[in-house]
Amino acid sequence: MNNQLQQKEDIRNLSYEEVVQYLNKIQEKSFRATQIFEWIYQKNVWSFEQMKNLSKDLRERLMQDFILRPFEIAKKEISQDGTTKFLFELIDQEQVESVLIPTASRTTVCVSTQVGCKFGCKFCASGIGGWNRNLTTAEIVTQIMHVKDEAQKHAQPLSHIVFMGIGEPLDNYDNLVKAIRIINDKKAINIGARRITVSTCGVIPKILQLGQEGIQIELAISLHGYDNESRNVLMPVNKKYPFSDLIEACKQYQKNYRRQITFEYILIKDITCSTKALTSLKKSFKGLICKMNLIPYNPVSEFDHKTPTRQEMYQFRDQLKDFGIHATIRAPRGKDINSACGQLRRSIK
Repeated sequence: MNNQLQQKEDIRNLSYEEVVQYLNKIQEKSFRATQIFEWIYQKNVWSFEQMKNLSKDLRERLMQDFILRPFEIAKKEISQDGTTKFLFELIDQEQVESVLIPTASRTTVCVSTQVGCKFGCKFCASGIGGWNRNLTTAEIVTQIMHVKDEAQKHAQPLSHIVFMGIGEPLDNYDNLVKAIRIINDKKAINIGARRITVSTCGVIPKILQLGQEGIQIELAISLHGYDNESRNVLMPVNKKYPFSDLIEACKQYQKNYRRQITFEYILIKDITCSTKALTSLKKSFKGLICKMNLIPYNPVSEFDHKTPTRQEMYQFRDQLKDFGIHATIRAPRGKDINSACGQLRRSIK
């Protein structure tokens, strides 16, 4: 890759206010920022040359100061259920995956926030290759723009964003929050905050900080264990942010911000899908207004876990409901192309 390109700022790293500041600096009218945002985020153009209502001089100045280019799509796979997985190559030749998930009622993009993952959960492919770096705001947003393009080709406008791809979103906090503000901005991608979900493995200080941002997004906690012991086995992060502390932080978050929390809970045969797990969850969730997404374990070649039978999973769900815990079983999407929950990687094996 051309070193000059790598040294230039990607304009998608800039907020609307920062584009205005740039235009003022070069003595251009502030309203041009609205036009630039419209071209990038609503008309989905991939070059400054296409911005025909800007003067030639301004387009040339933008080309001189910034980059605006698509990712290379290294691989694209379409599942039997319509799920589409993209392997994107970044400017430094690193790779990440993103997923388009269409249903009858919504069209969702599952977005990555890091190249690899530090947290090494013992059921997830994303951390197997280790962690390399954070994605920039521009790299987060550009995934969405590619998937938005794909959705529009199928007359299925993008409606929801989930930060559940490769990496721990709250470990890339500043770039994540800036990307969320661009996604939510009416002049940019214009997706409502309540249609944006951030999933975290439980980085407690950042959970509480996120609540103070004033963005009414949905918070999902990747719990995947029912007490400290079980979570220690599956999720090394629990040794720093223990199960009991995480539950207390969630109660505090809910009390402070009056937002329902979703808990994601993986169902692994004889490990998390058990009577002992049910008893512990009933005790821990007392006083919490929440819902649970139960996720059948999706095979990852490096792990020996087994998926419970359908009967075992439904019994587990029904017993949670008997305890007053609203629980649903998430149907796996794109399993045949390794794009279901826990199967995304930083590159193709």
